[in-house]
Amino acid sequence: MPERIYLDHAATTPLLPAAREAMAEALARWHNPSSPHAEGRAAKAALEDARERVAGALGWTGKVIFTSGASEALQIGLHRAKRGPQYVSAVEHDAVFRAAPDAAPLPVDEGGIVLLRKQEPSGSAGETGLLPSQERKGLYAIQHANNETGVVQPLDRLAAVIRELGGLLLADCAQTAGKLPLPDADMIALSAHKFGGPPGVGALLLRDLSLVEAIGGQEQGYRPGTENLPGIIGMAVALEAGRNWMEKAAALRTRLETVLEAAGGEVVAKASERIPTIGAYRMPGAASNAQLIQFDMAGIAVSAGSACSSGSLKTSHVLAAMGWPDEAAREVVRVSFGRSTTADEVDRFVELWTRMAQRRRAA
Repeated sequence: MPERIYLDHAATTPLLPAAREAMAEALARWHNPSSPHAEGRAAKAALEDARERVAGALGWTGKVIFTSGASEALQIGLHRAKRGPQYVSAVEHDAVFRAAPDAAPLPVDEGGIVLLRKQEPSGSAGETGLLPSQERKGLYAIQHANNETGVVQPLDRLAAVIRELGGLLLADCAQTAGKLPLPDADMIALSAHKFGGPPGVGALLLRDLSLVEAIGGQEQGYRPGTENLPGIIGMAVALEAGRNWMEKAAALRTRLETVLEAAGGEVVAKASERIPTIGAYRMPGAASNAQLIQFDMAGIAVSAGSACSSGSLKTSHVLAAMGWPDEAAREVVRVSFGRSTTADEVDRFVELWTRMAQRRRAA
């Protein structure tokens, strides 16, 4: 049997060897960073060094609060921000909807791009006034790159509009941190296991600590609980590995999409800017769940949307918000690349996808 092929890196990606080695070394320094003795002070120094390294690797000049991952970072930002009401884009990760169930939705266009202004009638150019629901100050939660489609939001442009409104921008950068430059946001959530760090650790980046309410405890009073020092050090090392593999990922995705389109496949949000590591594809007439089973049996791991909801039979809320009919949305699978993905692996996926599509058309 050939080796299995893993093309679900948007769900989680392997721990980088350098991060693993750094964590193994850090596990020998198991002391509590909050303890006042010499061992505790040494652990605290290592923690603060990692904090500076994370900020430096990301080019972030604000504050860094370590968390258990992006979901907790988003919850802190949404629950404790000193600004309301709340608005979230219709294509956000489920973690955002769970943290802010009463937030007002922001619509997207057919390419998955968030709309903050009314569009002129078809055939005319430009934008008119603000959407009525956006006429107040508030907190706006918008993903940098969508975890299902890879669509990259023009957050710098959207941030300018949000600031005109007197609002704050919370950006979910789980899929882009360590891969794309950070957007111009007031708060940013990230998760280490998406870029080669360990699972169970992440961060909330804050332009200023005064943006959220403090509740006491560790992390400068903004997150109680003993810090996961080995995991934090592993995250810092993974970020320092850089993002010089994005061109390779873009070339692999182009290689894949050229063949899939020629074989009758449909690329989701093809006209939109997308992060090179994620692509979503429709095989007309083939249910995504049936595709996943066949790929898995052939030794290829892909997914149908977010790993947090792909086990359900619900239609993707992301594709629904982009105007996809239910039937078509249920025929889409996600392919996502990591540092270790090779051209041979992409070719094996494409070969199987093409055979499956041919059998479907012949049926």
